[in-house]
Amino acid sequence: MESLFSLLQTIAIFAAAIFILVLVHELGHFLAAKFFKMRVERFSIGFPPRLFGIKRGDTDYCISATPLGGYVKISGMVDESMDSEFESSEPQPWEYRSKPVWQRVIVISAGVIFNMILAVVIYATMFFSYGAQHVPAENVGKLYIPEHSLAYELGFQTGDRLVTVNGNVPERYRFGSMISIQEITRSQVVFEVERDGEILPIIAPADLLDMLNRNPEFLDIQNALPSKMSQVVSGSPAYEAGLQSGDQIIAINGEPISFWLQMASRIRAAEGTLDIQVLRDGDIIEAQVTPNPDTRTIGIAPVDLVDYFGVEYVRFGFFTSIVEGTRTTKENTVGIVQGLGRLVTGSISVRENLGGPVAIATVTREATDRGGWVGFWMFTAMLSITLAIMNILPIPVLDGGHLVFLIYEGITRREPSLKVRMALQQVGMVLLIGLMIFVTFNDILRVIGG
Repeated sequence: MESLFSLLQTIAIFAAAIFILVLVHELGHFLAAKFFKMRVERFSIGFPPRLFGIKRGDTDYCISATPLGGYVKISGMVDESMDSEFESSEPQPWEYRSKPVWQRVIVISAGVIFNMILAVVIYATMFFSYGAQHVPAENVGKLYIPEHSLAYELGFQTGDRLVTVNGNVPERYRFGSMISIQEITRSQVVFEVERDGEILPIIAPADLLDMLNRNPEFLDIQNALPSKMSQVVSGSPAYEAGLQSGDQIIAINGEPISFWLQMASRIRAAEGTLDIQVLRDGDIIEAQVTPNPDTRTIGIAPVDLVDYFGVEYVRFGFFTSIVEGTRTTKENTVGIVQGLGRLVTGSISVRENLGGPVAIATVTREATDRGGWVGFWMFTAMLSITLAIMNILPIPVLDGGHLVFLIYEGITRREPSLKVRMALQQVGMVLLIGLMIFVTFNDILRVIGG
């Protein structure tokens, strides 16, 4: 019963995100068409066939059966409905085909523009309402690199300090993330680290994004937390062994320890009683601790992340939040475009990096679980950018395909023939349906394969 409720909740969250994105996208087309006095026959959430709706004036506002999209049917335009009966009559003033090319370009582009505006609005609202947490880069020193992590696989070692990413010296990190999407999706990703007083390059392989999909444990500021305890739980193994708040564990069973994650890993992996050395007020104290056999923990808490790293809580005013929202939208747009370019060139796996509705629903639910409504809206903003980029691709049926027709008409001063447009629309629809089947099947395989 609980799993069924969780599934229904995931579907509801996913449906809400898709509804918002499609509504805003189609609203862009709708308002632009109305502005230029074009007649809008249908405003549909979902693709045909039509399920139900209501008619107001010339427009049928409806919900259609295929939920992953929507469309605005404008008089005199060949669109997803494949209706071309209007071609047998003379162009009317209210029809799409009778308007200048520049007006039609704006109408076709308006959906993409509205999706980008939505992303800016969401990010700006989140920054204005909640601010942001930044970690000054100079406060993050040496890192612990677990041997099972992707960072270790790339060549990072415990004790390294990150100096540059793609030649850029980071001034600050967003709380919880050290590498931005704009940096990680480049065709060549190069890190520089300080190790034993030397600056060494670490060049990531071309399939870095594939590797991230298989092993998302990479670089995080938590890897720099020291093995110092801020609290000892009363009655815990650590309390019984005489450990105190402020102690720093420097060795376990003779192995040197410097980082919290390193210490936790050693405790979980060890068997029986542990010989521990702690640093207390400049003195080294010996202790023996037997971890809880059920939890493999000893009852201590790390130092506070916010205090230790000097996390800066930044508040944004109305106008600065818009600037920050625009900057974030630009950064994520560049990252997505770069990632898409990597897919097209074949430098990363389509199967591992292209997600469909199942993957999107899963990630939307995870973002909501981790960050509540903030997580939901931040991920929805990212989806809005993705939808805009995908729609502007020069594929028939999509907005980018219509723009190609308009560019051709603008250059040659004549419209492509109806036969050509209909044929390409049908090809585009087949490709789109085929892509949806592929990504959905791919999602299912990933779920089955864990």
